[in-house]
Amino acid sequence: QVQLVESGGGLVQAGGSLRLSCAASGHTFSNYAMGWFRQAPGKEREFVARISRIMTYYSDSVKGRFTISRGDAENTVYLQMNSLKPEDTAVYYCAADRTYGLGRYKESQYDYWGQGTQVTVSS
Repeated sequence: QVQLVESGGGLVQAGGSLRLSCAASGHTFSNYAMGWFRQAPGKEREFVARISRIMTYYSDSVKGRFTISRGDAENTVYLQMNSLKPEDTAVYYCAADRTYGLGRYKESQYDYWGQGTQVTVSS
C-alpha cells in the first residue's frame, strides 16, 4: 500500500519561505508522477504543482514563487515556497499519479494522497 506523509508546514509571515516535504513508501517512487494540491478554508482543493521525471508544471497562482522537485533516492518530493502571500494559506497535500503525462491537474487523476500539512501565512 502506498503511503504519503507530508511535513514542513507552519506559520510564516508574508514574504517568507517554507519547504514542504512528502515522504513516500510502499511503491517504486520513480514510477510515479507527483503533485501538490492545496485546500483553503471554504474552498475546493486546487492544483499547485506537478513533477514527472524531469518536467514540472505549476498553477498560474504560484508560478515563479514555488518550485517542485523530487529526490528519487530519498523517495521524497519537495515544494519550496518563496514570497508567500496570505492567500497561500491552506492545507497542502501531496499526491501520486501512476500515469506520466501532460495536463494532469485534476484530483481524480491522482491515485494516492497524503493527510496534508497546514501552511498559514500572516499579513
